[in-house]
Amino acid sequence: MISLSELSKREQEYLETIYILLKKKNIVRVKDIANMLKVKPSSVVEFLDKLSRKGLVHYVKRELIQLTENGLRIAEELYKRHLALKEFLMLVLNLPEEIAEKDACYIEHGIHEETLSRIMKFVELIKSCPVGSPKFLENLQHYYREGKCPVTCKCCN
Repeated sequence: MISLSELSKREQEYLETIYILLKKKNIVRVKDIANMLKVKPSSVVEFLDKLSRKGLVHYVKRELIQLTENGLRIAEELYKRHLALKEFLMLVLNLPEEIAEKDACYIEHGIHEETLSRIMKFVELIKSCPVGSPKFLENLQHYYREGKCPVTCKCCN
């Protein structure tokens, strides 16, 4: 069984793209992947053949594309990583969604597992805080806007 770490960045992108298309449309065609990744259909076919040989997709020319059980497991993990990074970039760094989306795509394939795990736990902490947004996060957002700590910041006063 192939693991995520054994796949190239590009193979990971293809698996995640197939997963996203399956979630949106329930069917995936070569042209859908080509459009989403902005590549030629011939490039898609080449990668589908690779992923098929690795047992990650079911691909037969001119038929719908499906993820295998192992391919689905890896694609779900990739998507979960992507969402966590995007949330972190938006919640903590206050980046607009478009930038967070693009940067999450870039970061997710090269980040160390321990770093990603900590980011995911940090996002969970922020989202599960019973009193709403943690005060330090509000202070950070203020700092982004004003370039200085708020007057009420205990660490600076």
